[in-house]
Amino acid sequence: MNAEETTEETAEERAFRQEVRAFIRDRFPSSYRPDPDAEHSLEPEDVWGYDWPADRRSADPERRAGARAWAAALAERGWIAPHLPVRYGGAGLSPMREFILREEMMRAEVPTVNGIGAMLLGPTLVEYGSDAQRAAHLPGIARGETVWAQGFSEPDAGSDLASLRTTAVREDTGSEENGSYLVNGQKVWTSSAQHADRLFVLARTDPHAPRHKGITFLLVDATSPGVTIRPLQDMRGAAPFAEIHFDDVRVPVADRVGEENHGWYVAMAALGFERAGIGATVKFERILHRLLAHLRSAEGQDVLRADTAVLRHEIAQRYIELRTQYAVARFTASRQAAGAVPGYEASVCQLLGAELHQRLAHTGAKAFGPYAQLWQRDGAPMDAAFAHMRFDAVAATLLGGTTEIQRRVIATRGLGLPRS
Repeated sequence: MNAEETTEETAEERAFRQEVRAFIRDRFPSSYRPDPDAEHSLEPEDVWGYDWPADRRSADPERRAGARAWAAALAERGWIAPHLPVRYGGAGLSPMREFILREEMMRAEVPTVNGIGAMLLGPTLVEYGSDAQRAAHLPGIARGETVWAQGFSEPDAGSDLASLRTTAVREDTGSEENGSYLVNGQKVWTSSAQHADRLFVLARTDPHAPRHKGITFLLVDATSPGVTIRPLQDMRGAAPFAEIHFDDVRVPVADRVGEENHGWYVAMAALGFERAGIGATVKFERILHRLLAHLRSAEGQDVLRADTAVLRHEIAQRYIELRTQYAVARFTASRQAAGAVPGYEASVCQLLGAELHQRLAHTGAKAFGPYAQLWQRDGAPMDAAFAHMRFDAVAATLLGGTTEIQRRVIATRGLGLPRS
């Protein structure tokens, strides 16, 4: 599955791949090393040992300097948000070149910068934002100066997002341009919210409208009075996300994206820009190759506790699934390159990646038997990689939309099946 095996690339795309590799080799700060005590990020495009939104504000001056130097190097090329137009600080890359860039960064195990802002909000503002909003927010995203978090899920509205209860009440000032909304409610499971400068949030502006209507898409300053952000610890002891409380938070009407009560459609477009396929594929490919190398070693033979014939079959099946996921991710990029609007393909990538995550964790745990229960990394086979992966994988079929939701999207939008 290595890049060299890809025969569909043009000569220009192969040259671009070499350019990316040389850039990473020459410009990635040597002092910016992965944190050995960190848990794997739950975000598919993130690399173990790095948490760029946190690293840029780290108390460790070397880590903070490394994170900022890497962002500055990427920003020079427009590669933080490579798909954005050059006038906003992007590189105007084609979908295929962006795919290559993301793939090579994952293979080199270097972190993306400003992932949620660059991958989700950036293209959403290009499509739905006003000229003033693009000018105000896109350059900060492209330079890595403004970090965004996505405030969609709520305690009783995760997968069923249309049932959200956060409200935004329009204050009557008699002036459209100077008006504001008063926002009240709660968001939860918001990735990296505790490190964000700004939030993009869904709130209900018409309580009497049908569930998918009456929702508005708002841009919120995370330091606004009334915004409270509390990190949430998961069962691994990490805190990759947070809950957010809004208590009479004033949001200017100028920070509304799209029309009032049409935020659902803006949000669905934003989620369509997710590119979960290539990041997850490379991440899982690397750990599968590590597993194979370990099992072939003398140490691996000593701790192998599985029926080898069954295990060989399972590993082969995981490899086939990885190749399938890579092909789907590449197909999605090729469709976008041909001018297609992102649609159900994001759900296909999400579904494949989530279920593969859990199956791969199960296969690795089976190989080591009781040793797979060791949590401390020191002295454990493969540094307890699969013990940690099993914990990571629990949420895989929930975050980003449950597998049931993804299948419904694929069935209705992709296959044209009726909703009932």
